[in-house]
Amino acid sequence: MKKINIIKKEKDFNNVILNGKKYKNKYYIIYKENNNLDKYRFGICVSKKLGNAVTRNKNKRQVKDIIDKSNLLFSKNKDYVIILNREINSIDFEEKKSNLISLLKIVEGDNNEEKNK
Repeated sequence: MKKINIIKKEKDFNNVILNGKKYKNKYYIIYKENNNLDKYRFGICVSKKLGNAVTRNKNKRQVKDIIDKSNLLFSKNKDYVIILNREINSIDFEEKKSNLISLLKIVEGDNNEEKNK
């Protein structure tokens, strides 16, 4: 994931979480909100309840890798915040990947419905 496609400021995270549309499954919560930029951006939130710093960073790296290799086309002018639930540590990488990709397809499918209206 390129650095220009990452949300870094707390203000931007809070804006997406407070004003964005929410999608969730057992392992992930994704918020989606419009931005005024000509690019999509992702932010990844991992609670300290998930584990120590090594575990949290490993999970963030895996999510970034899944997003990069997913071959999904993300809408420009959108911000996405992905929050990982505690249950994420109980599954292997392939299951993480399939759950996240299926949820991202739902989010992107919803984007396409908004465009058609």
